[in-house]
Amino acid sequence: MSEKNRDGKRTARERLAAERDKQKAADKRRRALIVGASVVCVLGLAAVIGVVAANAGKDDSSDSAGPVVGPSGAQGKDGLAIPVGEESAKSTLTVWEDFRCPACKSFEEAYRSTIHELTDAGKLRVDYHLATIIDGGMGGTGSRNAANAAACAQDAGKFTPYHDVLYRNQPPEQDDAFAKNSKLLELAAKVDGLDTPAFRKCVEDGTHNSWVNKSNEAFKKGGFSGTPTVLLNGKNIYQDQTMTPAKLKQMVEEAAKG
Repeated sequence: MSEKNRDGKRTARERLAAERDKQKAADKRRRALIVGASVVCVLGLAAVIGVVAANAGKDDSSDSAGPVVGPSGAQGKDGLAIPVGEESAKSTLTVWEDFRCPACKSFEEAYRSTIHELTDAGKLRVDYHLATIIDGGMGGTGSRNAANAAACAQDAGKFTPYHDVLYRNQPPEQDDAFAKNSKLLELAAKVDGLDTPAFRKCVEDGTHNSWVNKSNEAFKKGGFSGTPTVLLNGKNIYQDQTMTPAKLKQMVEEAAKG
């Protein structure tokens, strides 16, 4: 073999090795971003706990524990799941979420339209479980109050549109704006037919607060790493780095064919 050919092969190997190293570095960064997004909602930043706690719950009138009152139609173990979609759907998506959680908002923005499409088509059922880990980590009551308001919307048959409005209007993580019932009622006006005396009373009384607390206890006992936790037919797909809305749709549609 000529010296020129040897040099050429060596250069090619070096380029290939460099490309592999570059790809490994990119993969490592991507994994770090995914892990960071999923754990960001486990605990808040300690530096802002005092600020959040000072502003939390200024017009919250129901901090005391009360009876566990589940929202209308709640199902699953201990009645802690809010179901969306046909019960006969071949696939079930289980979502543990916190309305103050930025990673939950990111998941919603990426997957919302696909999930709506599949539930509307009767191919997917979604069981929503509400958690309050941001309240626990950063202080405040916004996670709980927003979850209570969402449960009140479920009573009114308006869970899905109000759920979406809450995420579209999610405040920064350190801003406990959802602790204010006035803010939750303001957002309810964006959902046709939701802003009623019954809904307002449910929100202001914290009717489902104890149910939300019970749901959060179930989350903690479940051993999950953070929110969102997303399971498709029992398999954690949020941790799947190859998962996309298109892949989720393909998996659900294949299951629907039976």
